Amino acid sequence: MKRDLYIDFAKGFATLSIIFIHTVFWSGQFYVPTEMRVLSLLIDVPLFYALSGITSGGNVEKTLYRLLKLQITFMIFVTFLFFLDYLFKVAGIHIFGMEWMKNFYSSFGSKYVPRSISDVPQWQNLGNWYLHQYTNADTFPVVMGSFWYLKVYFILTVLGVLILRFFKNHINWFIGICFGLTLLFNIFPHYYPTGQVGYVALYLGIFLVAHQLKGKKVPRGWIPVLYGILLLILIFLFREYGKELFLKMNKAKFPPKLLYVFWSSFSLVTLFVLYNRLKISKPNWLTYIGKNAIFYYFAQGISSSLVYFAVIALQDEMKWWVLLLLIYALNVGLAVVIAEALKKVDALGWKILEFLRKKTASA
Repeated sequence: MKRDLYIDFAKGFATLSIIFIHTVFWSGQFYVPTEMRVLSLLIDVPLFYALSGITSGGNVEKTLYRLLKLQITFMIFVTFLFFLDYLFKVAGIHIFGMEWMKNFYSSFGSKYVPRSISDVPQWQNLGNWYLHQYTNADTFPVVMGSFWYLKVYFILTVLGVLILRFFKNHINWFIGICFGLTLLFNIFPHYYPTGQVGYVALYLGIFLVAHQLKGKKVPRGWIPVLYGILLLILIFLFREYGKELFLKMNKAKFPPKLLYVFWSSFSLVTLFVLYNRLKISKPNWLTYIGKNAIFYYFAQGISSSLVYFAVIALQDEMKWWVLLLLIYALNVGLAVVIAEALKKVDALGWKILEFLRKKTASA
């Protein structure tokens, strides 16, 4: 089957948007206005879950094999990250001293200061990462701050493929259950469960809706209706609550509340409107990023952490919007370089595993 370049294009665009979000929400906490941070969330991770729904089918074996490969790639990456983090800390301690390192971490903001900085590897952290318990990587705080997405992706993909395989005639019922639970959790917030239940309920619903739209085109007459509904809701919210409601957007994202669901609906509607309308005939830079989205997602966690150095040095030297453009361009550039390096690390890791498989098979 011919690869749909629109899917890769949308993934690439969404990946660059994630880099922008992490630019304004992490290092950007020191200088970016809250209004810009709220606007950045218009194009966010719900797009990835929707794109997964469009490309998924009911083949359980194929899906589980794909998830297994992703888990191995993830383990190779966090192993590389573990030693990189350890080398950064040891080098910093020996070159600058323990006190300087603690002051350096405190410059990231108090919540990123590690409880202790040791030159002994904390092996339990690596084990926790393998099992998707994302304890902090001190030198690269954005990496583990990004990985909540991956755990939810694993869970909803397994649930999604089981629904598509065994309940394909009742998918709309499951969509109703998912969005019904999301609504229930928001109307009665004291019932909002801890952990991943609230996340999976919403994003599994988006995944299943996207699957139902697979190969279809949103009718032209529905386009102004959909955008009109969203604009009316936006006008109502501003009239009733003012912009202060939207300034709390980040709190509405973790776990996802109705305000965040509404805000992300603009990009989801646009994704579905352009699907089967916008034709991408030739591969380009965005489709390349989309095709290698997982490596860029890993890479942006490292690059978004590294740009702290530039922000600390430059935040008092220029206007905030000039600095933002500079830091975002730097972040994207670093992510590209790091992603290409991670692809090589991943290839090496798979070669090592294949070597070990052959050795153990012949033993």
